[in-house]
Amino acid sequence: MRATLRWAHSDLRAHRGEALFITLATAGIVASLLLAAALFGYATNPWQRTFTQAHGAHVWIHTAASADAGRLARLDGVESVAGPYRTESATVAVRGVRAAVELRGTPEPPSVGRPVLTAGRWLDPALPDEVVLESRLARALLAEPGDTLTLPGTARTLTVAGIADSAEPGYSPGSRPGLVWALPSAVRSPGGEVTGLRLGDPADTDYAVQRAVTVLGAGAVGEVSTWQQARAAAQGENRLLGQVLGLFGLGALAAAGFAVHGAIGTRIRSHLRDISVLKAIGFTPGQVVRVFLLQHLAYAALGAVAAAALTEGLGSSVPGRLGDAVGVWQTLPGHSLALSAVPVGAVLFIGLTTGLAAWRAGRVPPVPVPRPSAPAGGRLTGLARGALGLRLPAALVLGCHKAFAGRGRSLAGVARLTLPLTLIVVALSAWTTIDRFHSSPERVGLPTALAVRSDGALGDARVRAVLTADRRVAAAYPGVEVAALVPGQTGTIALRGLGTHDRPYPYALAEGRAARGPDEAVAGQGLLDLLHVRVGDWVRMTVGEQPQILHIVGRSLEPQNAGRVVTTSLDTLRENDPRLSPAFYQLRLRPGADPQRVAAALTAAGRGHLDVHAVPNPADGLSPLRAVVAGLVAVLALIGLVELLTAIGGSVREGERDVLALRAIGMSPRQIGAITVTATTCTALTAAVAGMALGLPLAHRLIDAQGVSSGIGAGIAQSPPAGLLLALGAGAVLGAAALTALPAARAARRRQADTLSAVA
Repeated sequence: MRATLRWAHSDLRAHRGEALFITLATAGIVASLLLAAALFGYATNPWQRTFTQAHGAHVWIHTAASADAGRLARLDGVESVAGPYRTESATVAVRGVRAAVELRGTPEPPSVGRPVLTAGRWLDPALPDEVVLESRLARALLAEPGDTLTLPGTARTLTVAGIADSAEPGYSPGSRPGLVWALPSAVRSPGGEVTGLRLGDPADTDYAVQRAVTVLGAGAVGEVSTWQQARAAAQGENRLLGQVLGLFGLGALAAAGFAVHGAIGTRIRSHLRDISVLKAIGFTPGQVVRVFLLQHLAYAALGAVAAAALTEGLGSSVPGRLGDAVGVWQTLPGHSLALSAVPVGAVLFIGLTTGLAAWRAGRVPPVPVPRPSAPAGGRLTGLARGALGLRLPAALVLGCHKAFAGRGRSLAGVARLTLPLTLIVVALSAWTTIDRFHSSPERVGLPTALAVRSDGALGDARVRAVLTADRRVAAAYPGVEVAALVPGQTGTIALRGLGTHDRPYPYALAEGRAARGPDEAVAGQGLLDLLHVRVGDWVRMTVGEQPQILHIVGRSLEPQNAGRVVTTSLDTLRENDPRLSPAFYQLRLRPGADPQRVAAALTAAGRGHLDVHAVPNPADGLSPLRAVVAGLVAVLALIGLVELLTAIGGSVREGERDVLALRAIGMSPRQIGAITVTATTCTALTAAVAGMALGLPLAHRLIDAQGVSSGIGAGIAQSPPAGLLLALGAGAVLGAAALTALPAARAARRRQADTLSAVA
């Protein structure tokens, strides 16, 4: 045992840099996997916990006030019912911040879908103007218990009594109104009712919706939301961040395992005589294997324990969503299991790859076997001889020949270095795609920057005059959005009328063409998947009592409503209802215009009758991904550096046998060193080219697959700029050359006696 420890200590002193890099890389990998587990837990469990505490409804159905919602309680599979509650659409404001809301007349906390209070108290029947805000709406308004809300255009005020979590889909500016619980007396102009259904079997949600629409009639149903939609909306970007971290963490773990495998294999080849001596003095094959195995397991365990300790101790203090995710994850039941299972799994995987490589050390015979007299590269190929005949530099030709002559070993080295470079290209592609959402939103389905709604006091002509009077507004597209029942009546989708035939809305199309003629429309990926249709098909939906038949001529990139949107022109919708007037306007601004300043100017020009807000960009919630990508690139760079050092060590060691022969033909030490530098540089160049060739299509597939699963659709992936890719390749090649130069020069200037011992 003492001899084993002495050998391990001696090997550690000789390879300190490699040990440090392996430890740091393992720490980064384990940290990314733990953060992925935290984000997955943060994405799923808070909503599930709220749904359980609220005894949530699986279906919420908005109906007309004349509908007999009481019949829903008698449907098969309905366990209990919330409501019906009268609702009123309104706009509230506090401290200059406005939001569209739904006032819901709730006389007492319901038994189904009850709000979970997080601050303040429930409504007091003696105070009719008190309300309770849904927590996401409260954060958008920066409202707290005790604040006073105003209803622009009226003299009414409401006092915030409390803030509560809800398992229903939360507030989304311009997409979904915020939920406000109020006493029935506060709902003065009800526009309909809402009823919640809790089912005995959540899997029967679609059937329950279909039965409810059949019983009430399609004309009485305005909108349907289900628990699946609420869960998906709650998970949002958190699940995406978890998927990115998990994917890159697993890829980095595989790259680290292969790098360790290659490092041990190279070290074994360079220490064959030492291993033979160990066996000659009494080491068993198992002891030799354990020396390598325990040594690298110690490196991996040290990095894994450090990552687990840092994530557990400091993870919740990280600002932003990652810190919140770790804080919530630490309170969940599966936290302890994941905190121990992830590091142990990473260490075991690295141990497996280490054991496979160390097994070769156990097979080394105790009597040293003379090395082959032929050089490692074998005889010169015809191509190499032809290059020499053209008077190309001998160091360049022999270096390239050396890099690719030993096919199996050379290809394995290139493959191990290619893997981290491939993952770096994928990470940079993800970064570039997020940047495009901010720099060129019109290319990813966000051609407009502002949305404007009026309270109806100005009239459509006056609203349009106010909008077009501002020179910073390039175009104002009138629009209306209604909830439409899908075929089969199992849910609702968003049917939009945007723009006119004279001034069509500038869709971001990924497939097909724009909707120009009557009854033509474009649809998001989520809608195509929901209805199982393709571009070119006709779809039938129901808006109230009126059927709407549209020809899908294109697929648009649709970041909102999970892509379950079909968009046509406002003129097409007016064919069924000539009285239809614009409910909002989408504004496209001129280049360089500041959306916040334009919004403030339009709000002032509307004299309190216009609600102007920025169009939400889904990339705004992905800002933590930038730091994640930067950290992952650093971890992958460490892994690539380990593999590069391994390739350099192997190349220098193998070149020692050829020094005497090269000197005999008149080559100088500088030329001999240049051969090794060229060989390593060729390996790095090949790996860089292969990494880009594999990484770019892989990145497009992964990003587009995520776009399809989120409903936006394929076509959002963006490749990194050519300059960045060239910088990555140049960095890998120049780094390899710089790291090889010193050890190659030392090996070329070694004394002849040392060289003779190397080839003996």
